[in-house]
Amino acid sequence: MYAFDMERPTTVAEAAAALGGDNQALGGGQTLIPTLKSRLASPEKLVLLSGVSEMQGIRLEGRDLRVGGATVHADVAADGTYAALSGLASHIGDPAVRSRGTIGGSIANNDPAACYPAAALGSGATIVTNTREIAADDFFQGMFETALDDGEIVTAVKFPIPEKANYQKFVQPASRFALVGVFVAKFPGGVRVAVTGASNEGVYRWTAAEEALSADFSAAAIEGLSVSADNLISDLHGSPKYRANLVKVMTGRAVTAAS
Repeated sequence: MYAFDMERPTTVAEAAAALGGDNQALGGGQTLIPTLKSRLASPEKLVLLSGVSEMQGIRLEGRDLRVGGATVHADVAADGTYAALSGLASHIGDPAVRSRGTIGGSIANNDPAACYPAAALGSGATIVTNTREIAADDFFQGMFETALDDGEIVTAVKFPIPEKANYQKFVQPASRFALVGVFVAKFPGGVRVAVTGASNEGVYRWTAAEEALSADFSAAAIEGLSVSADNLISDLHGSPKYRANLVKVMTGRAVTAAS
């Protein structure tokens, strides 16, 4: 590690004011701290968000579940209001990771194998920042890329609660990230299917499956579909063709579990 300063704001306004220059926000540190240790980033100051009470907690707002950006995975897992979201959170990492990692940090980082981006995109969530609200369809813009501007903070995520939903993750056992993860959500207006862990472009929607499942919400509806291996991740854990097959398999499992 190297020397850096730490600031501990207690309000969103204080946090935003502290993020000028090369200063960087710190949520639970599950991604940022290893990055600092590897010297892949070297901010002069870290702005700790865990003390900002207005960014914590889970509550219903009409038909939406609002999760504060500084809410840790363990609290989302224990909540249970949106069962598919709580189930997803309960399988992130291990107990130590779940007690420190935050939903805002995961969403803002947009790791291509992270679970929360699939939940946000699959649910049609709204990402709330200190300056605006961004639809999940517009927020995730590629591997580690989002619509966030410099100094913008994810203060909350608003999840519409669907009629049925489920998340299925094929775990990479060393990291506990998703080799492939699929979040399926059925709303009155149709079905959304979001895939993480598979694409070089990060989380994405499988639109062909959405159309098929909107007409018939059953695993049988996607049997005739195929997933292109173009631009899927290739590494020592799986080839593009392997991941393409997993996308279809995990989608079918998610639909069956949701039903």
